[in-house]
Amino acid sequence: MPRRNARILMYSHDTFGLGHLRRCRTIAHSLVEDFRGLNVLIISGATIAGAFDYRARVDFVKIPSVIKLRNGEYTSMDQHIDLQETLKMRQSIIRHTAETFEPDIFIIDKEPLGLRGEVEDTLAYLKTRGTTLVLGLRDVMDAPHLLEAEWKRHDVLPKIGNLYDDVWIYGPPDFYDPLTGIDVPASVRNKMNFVGFLQRKSYAEAVVPGSEEGDYILVTTGGGGDGADLVRDVIAAYEADPTLTQKAVIVLGPYMSAEQRAHFREASQRQPYLEILEFDNRLEDRIAGAKAVIAMGGYNTYCEILSFDKPALIVPRTQPREEQLIRATRAQELGLISMLSAEDSADSSRFAAAIKDLLQRDPPSVSAPGLQMEGLPTISRIVEGWLREKGSPHLFLAQG
Repeated sequence: MPRRNARILMYSHDTFGLGHLRRCRTIAHSLVEDFRGLNVLIISGATIAGAFDYRARVDFVKIPSVIKLRNGEYTSMDQHIDLQETLKMRQSIIRHTAETFEPDIFIIDKEPLGLRGEVEDTLAYLKTRGTTLVLGLRDVMDAPHLLEAEWKRHDVLPKIGNLYDDVWIYGPPDFYDPLTGIDVPASVRNKMNFVGFLQRKSYAEAVVPGSEEGDYILVTTGGGGDGADLVRDVIAAYEADPTLTQKAVIVLGPYMSAEQRAHFREASQRQPYLEILEFDNRLEDRIAGAKAVIAMGGYNTYCEILSFDKPALIVPRTQPREEQLIRATRAQELGLISMLSAEDSADSSRFAAAIKDLLQRDPPSVSAPGLQMEGLPTISRIVEGWLREKGSPHLFLAQG
């Protein structure tokens, strides 16, 4: 019997926002584009995983959702089910999926052992089966002292060294080291591979900037669960400065509360230059058509700003993680973006002035030339080598 096509399993814990799923989906789509004879299955806890489009040979398995609260604690999406019961169901589904799917490669996004360790036994099982195990970390994880304390509680670093074959960093080495300031053993440091930022593509032909439809600033809050302050401040800036007449399209995000969405819709109706959208599953198209971007600065937003070469104003949040602040500080040092603190954005006059300055800002290709977006082709080269070693006769480069 001929060997089945190559298979990659991905895990995205998805307890807050959409960043993890969108990153996994980007990688999965790139891989099936590059390789005929490859199937990718994403395990996701995102409540709206089904709201996105998936390419042929990419699918997802939905596990019960767990929501991360602002204080860092977790709760079941279904309040009638105990958190521990939900975690047991998630762990069981993950293990059963891995046993049935029999992946050649298993890629874990961000959480080395999964939410509350739910992937650890699956990792150990797949290691005995010869599966290549990969941990994918975004360019910035958190403040070093917070990350180190979190990982020490669960003995994470030694387990990364024992379980994983490779650790991918989704950024270039000269941007930021996500494990900086932490005592990283050689067993982990030697496996770290800075693959680069993950380039994004528009699904539709981008609107030409300067045309009537494309003459807007895009305001994005990601998933929206913690984006209410940014939206409030943008609306207040427009209310405070009548000379601010540049159209702004505000995408609230699916995790913003219904009460907040209703409030912002009502407030925006008083402003002729503001348009509110609840959610867009093809945000890439919105960014591609925008003159500039205002955002909180999660990982995916940076990849899109750089991919579509858009001037950007970042207002990072600092709770429950300092990730966005660290990334924005480094990006501002390199000239990639402008940054405004949450305290300054709450000053309507100052925020309005910053928005006007944004419209005069050069795109990243001018302000910080030479930054390469090479993450996806680098990952494809790595995966091709592994799958050929595993003897996948049905693996073909799509362009070959």
